[in-house]
Amino acid sequence: MKRVSGKRMCQILGSRGWRLARISGSHHIYRHPDSGRRTSVPVHGNADLKPRTQRSIMRDAGLTDADL
Repeated sequence: MKRVSGKRMCQILGSRGWRLARISGSHHIYRHPDSGRRTSVPVHGNADLKPRTQRSIMRDAGLTDADL
């Protein structure tokens, strides 16, 4: 799995149709307009997401390794 930063994950989600619903501290909460699903992305500068966190976001958003 290619590791990405929180900023990059936000860009990927935006390109896949997810909309930024709100920001709570350093967490960007995204919601998908069609399904109503939501996921939270921690954004700490250019730091890479931890592997388990990244995998969880990918599972919530329906992303694969190829999407990164």
